[in-house]
Amino acid sequence: MSFRGIVIEQTVEKGRIRDHSAEIQDIPESFLEGSGGDAPVDIDVMYSGINYKDGLAVAGKPGVARTSPLIPGIDLVGKVTASKDDRFSSGQTVVLTGGGAGESAHGGLATRARVSGEYLVALPEGFDARRAAAIGTAGFTAMLSILALEREGLTPDDGPVVVTGAAGGVGSTAIAVLAKLGYSVTAATGRVESQGDYLRKLGATDIIDRSELSEKGPALQKRRWAAGLDTAGSTTLANILSQTQDEGVVTTCGLAQGPDLPATVMPFILRGVTLVGINSVTAPRAVREQAWKRLADDLSTDLLDQMTDEITLDDVPARADAILAGEVRGRTVVSVNG
Repeated sequence: MSFRGIVIEQTVEKGRIRDHSAEIQDIPESFLEGSGGDAPVDIDVMYSGINYKDGLAVAGKPGVARTSPLIPGIDLVGKVTASKDDRFSSGQTVVLTGGGAGESAHGGLATRARVSGEYLVALPEGFDARRAAAIGTAGFTAMLSILALEREGLTPDDGPVVVTGAAGGVGSTAIAVLAKLGYSVTAATGRVESQGDYLRKLGATDIIDRSELSEKGPALQKRRWAAGLDTAGSTTLANILSQTQDEGVVTTCGLAQGPDLPATVMPFILRGVTLVGINSVTAPRAVREQAWKRLADDLSTDLLDQMTDEITLDDVPARADAILAGEVRGRTVVSVNG
């Protein structure tokens, strides 16, 4: 008995990847032995996705795949075929985002999966399997970021929110939700001309070139934003902090520009700016369920469909390269049986 999927194999020496391959294979069922911990859940996968992390893993970049061989894919949606976890039963449709899948454990870019139930949730009401996969880790992370802004007391009356990486999966979802909630959203993107119409359809009020934020600036700058939702890190995040209004809040969930933060404490101690880190990998079940409920309430399925592209497993390596090159907008769903 075998199933089809992508397998990453690599050799790492002193923290550097020396040899790497990511190939579609017929995988023996025994490949999954030991997966899922003490209470594994077996799943027939219907859809996975391609996130920035998946692009890094498939393309052989360091920092994501922590074991070899490995089935990548940090997202999956599928039907349970067997479960030793009492919370899930055969025939149930479930969603997994993060939780180590596609990093330290086998993930969703295959037709079969065996995972721990710790980070699984039942398919949320209001979504079919494809739309749940379209949301995936990117949309889930966007909603965690918005929930964090709300916990800090942000309201639409406070002023504009800047969203970086605006045409990507996190950014696209964040703009669509924030606009529906009544916020004025400034989209920062490196593709103003090619993606401007797309971002306006999602609800962006203003669009700026990311170069306005990507070069080093003063520790304190002109106040521009009530809040920021950043996916870039590095100098971009430092500038957003320096441009945030007094008592404003900024969330950080990515490192597309870099993992460093060349900032000072000035925005924090002189303007009372709050920086909130977003961890979508090991978010607890209660938070996951809250985020999915809000996505069902606050994300237009029409806009979700407009930001979603569908590919097959055969297309994954090329799409991974395109994501890392910044050539993909919105969300990519992988129909693993296509």
